[in-house]
Amino acid sequence: MKRTLLVGGVNSPVRTFAAVSEPPLICSYARGSFLYDTQGNKYLDFIGGWGALIHGHSNPRIRRALKKVQTSGILYGLTHDGEEKLANKIKSFIPFIEKIRFLNSGTEAAMTAIRVARAATKREKILMFSGCYHGHADSFLTKMGSGGATLSLPLSEGIPHGVLNKTIVIRYNDTEGLRKAFHDNPDIAALIIEPVAGNMGLVPAKKDFLTEARKLCDKFGTILIFDEIMCGFRASYGSVAELYNIFPDIILLGKVIGGGAPVGAIAGKENLMSLLSPEGPVYQAGTFSGNPLTCNLGLAALIEIEKNRNINHLENLGFIMDSILSDTKRITFVRLGSMCCLFFLSEAPENREDVDRQNRDVFSNFHKKLRAKGILIPPSPYETWFLNTAMKERDIKNAALIIRNTAEEVLNT
Repeated sequence: MKRTLLVGGVNSPVRTFAAVSEPPLICSYARGSFLYDTQGNKYLDFIGGWGALIHGHSNPRIRRALKKVQTSGILYGLTHDGEEKLANKIKSFIPFIEKIRFLNSGTEAAMTAIRVARAATKREKILMFSGCYHGHADSFLTKMGSGGATLSLPLSEGIPHGVLNKTIVIRYNDTEGLRKAFHDNPDIAALIIEPVAGNMGLVPAKKDFLTEARKLCDKFGTILIFDEIMCGFRASYGSVAELYNIFPDIILLGKVIGGGAPVGAIAGKENLMSLLSPEGPVYQAGTFSGNPLTCNLGLAALIEIEKNRNINHLENLGFIMDSILSDTKRITFVRLGSMCCLFFLSEAPENREDVDRQNRDVFSNFHKKLRAKGILIPPSPYETWFLNTAMKERDIKNAALIIRNTAEEVLNT
């Protein structure tokens, strides 16, 4: 890769395309469901800003919101009415939330939620799951160790050992392992989980697993946190919590609610949210939190969903992909709402360990061939694909046929 002033030539590691042994894609511009690189190549984009662009690129309603902000100001560092408008719109989709705080990223939201949970419970341990991603704060860059639920290992250099001692990592969708973790550690402050995991490919949690998590948190006085930064507004019209009828104490949101601008949010019960400053003793602040750019673009994105009932269109696109890809031998296609993923496995995985059984070389070959055919999927077998409302049924049908044929081609090589 050509050296640049940027570290590694990128500002986020997955953009190197190193996981699929390809040169990085250098973007030029994007319109609707298509992205164009600096070489003039056109791609049907299943990356979609890693889930943020539910309406594709350069959506007209979002463009109008952007134009409005350009003339009224993109940053005040002060309160403005756009914050309340976005908060109210989110609550109209997710009625169980009582208070919300906007931040600038999913990482900020997750680390703030943990701080609130620790303050509320006066405990320090957190419980998380192998394969779930909650950002790059120290507490979350851990993995399941050989010692099981009592030992976690760092995923990065620079993580203090004291942090590892406070983080418990267990297998996703493992109900017995969950019970054991609470039995061995009755002083857990927070259980944080992606109810639909999107960072090991797409792996939804089993409903009975989430139900047990809720029961155990109630029994042991632990704060239940649903990280819906990726799956919020993607798996259903609102939250996965409502889809499953299992409600967390705190929900984390992001991506879609920013309309393409940087965003994160923590929301939940008033008694917990009131612990945040200035109402309570848990400090959190941010110059760009709730800025006019994010709030106006996010509001436009949610209005677009609401006005046009675009969730129905996304479901139709998903059904097309299901019909073409679901009965293909030696691969498994998983979809929930506008999130989807193809695994080179004979059955849908239930956890990160299942996902790891894929042949990485086969996936790399698959990705390379799809890229050459104008279809852009994430450059890693551990990422989710995303549909967007700008996609046309004919494009999705054509793409699904190419994806199926290419998968069969690489498996027969």
